[in-house]
Parts: sequence; structure tokens; C-alpha cells
Amino acid sequence: MTDGEKLAALEKALLDESVDPVDLPFSLLMSITENFSDAREIGRGGFGAVYKGVLPSGGIIAMKQLFERYEILDKNFESEVTCLAGVKHKNTVRFLGYCSETQQVLIPYNGKRVLADVRHRLLCFEYMPKGCLADYLSDASCRLQWTTRYQIIKGICEGVHYLHQQRIIHMDLKPQNVLLDDSMVPRIADFGLSRRLSGSQSWAITDHKLGTMGYMAPEFLNNGEITYKTDIYSLGVLIMEILMGHKESSSVKEVIILYVRFQQTKKL
Repeated sequence: MTDGEKLAALEKALLDESVDPVDLPFSLLMSITENFSDAREIGRGGFGAVYKGVLPSGGIIAMKQLFERYEILDKNFESEVTCLAGVKHKNTVRFLGYCSETQQVLIPYNGKRVLADVRHRLLCFEYMPKGCLADYLSDASCRLQWTTRYQIIKGICEGVHYLHQQRIIHMDLKPQNVLLDDSMVPRIADFGLSRRLSGSQSWAITDHKLGTMGYMAPEFLNNGEITYKTDIYSLGVLIMEILMGHKESSSVKEVIILYVRFQQTKKL
């Protein structure tokens, strides 16, 4: 397929939720991000940077470009594509397409210019205009009404339940990995560390304890043990953070006091 045909396929995937993710050429992704300009960058994490891509029709997508780190690149890219390919739920980010290309380019080396392989690994998603949940959790008021907080918690729980039904353990639930659409509906994102268990598996062990401190379950952090409870621990931390505006809450009683004050304010 030509770049024009691939672009049309991407446009269709953006409009039609039933369309499968599209294999996209790197040249096309360069063109819709203005060559990955700084002005189009909308986020950056440990494994990659996220850019806004603008389609000729005016549609907008979000594009994660994985960093060129050979020890993690292939493993995380394959894991994320595999998990995302079959994930379709109102509380998970919608996966539109991907790019996996290797190019030979001239680079300076020991005073000479030599040909070297440069690998491009990118993932494309529906753009979430409200950003990530972390942007709204700055203090106890957390810029969110209680009804909105409840709906966000409910949506995240439904998304996690769906993933577990698909035998997927997310492994990195945190506010930065929950995106919000125009209606503040939460979408779980970033499946780079996810694990899919086989039909007979209920747990796994790993020596690679990757994740975010403060959200990792003790049994995973100490022993590398992975179960569905790994996500439930992270979910509990996330729920407390949504309620309190921060992770370090002293007690559940503090949450209740804040809620009572909020109800009293509404009556004034």
C-alpha cells in the first residue's frame, strides 16, 4: 500500500472503532508530526515520547515513539502491540496503528561516516484532549468534583476488570497512565510493561522488576511475583490518590472528613 492508502486506512481506523490497527510507514508519521517537532510533543516517560499527529482531515491522534534502547525496545514493543491488538473497551485507550521499521543512515564514528541501523518503533492511539489523570491530582481538592472522581474510579475499575478477563496484567497502573476524554471518561493507557498470562497460568515470576515506586505491590517488589493482585494493589493506591489528591494519606478518616466538608459546602 502507498502512503496515501495507509493514511486513508488510519483515517478510517480513527472514525470506526471496529477497524483493526494499521501497520504505518515511518515517513507518514513524520509528516503528520512535523518531523516530530518539539511543538508537537505532548508528553515524555521512561520508555518514549508522545507526539500529537494531525491528519489532513483535521483528525488528531497521539503517537508514542519508543526510545532507542536496545535492551528494552523489542520486548516492550512486542508486549504492548500484542496486548493492545485485542483490547477494546470504553475504559482502555483505543489503539489505531503501529510502525516497526529499521533504516540505514550515515552517522559519524571515529572520525568517519558509517552506515548504522536506526530502528523506529511507534504506537498510535486516539488522542485524549483532557490529558492524563495526574494533571488533576495536585492537592486535596484535586480540581475534580466528587461525582467526577467517583465516575473516574468506577471507569478505571471496569477497565482493570476487563483486562483481567482478557488475562492481561497491566503492571503499571498510575495517574500518568490514565487518560481522560472530553467527557472525563478514564482510559487506561501504556501497556509497555503488561503481561498476558496463558490459559493455565495464574501467576508468574520475573527478575525484571520494572514499574513505578509507590505503585508496585510488595510481593512483586520483593520477590518478582506477578498475579492479578499486582494490579489490585496499584489500583488501591490510585483510588486513594484520586480521593485525597496525593498518595500519602494518613487515614481513610481523612477522606471521610473531606467528603463531609464538601457536602456541607454544597448546602451553603
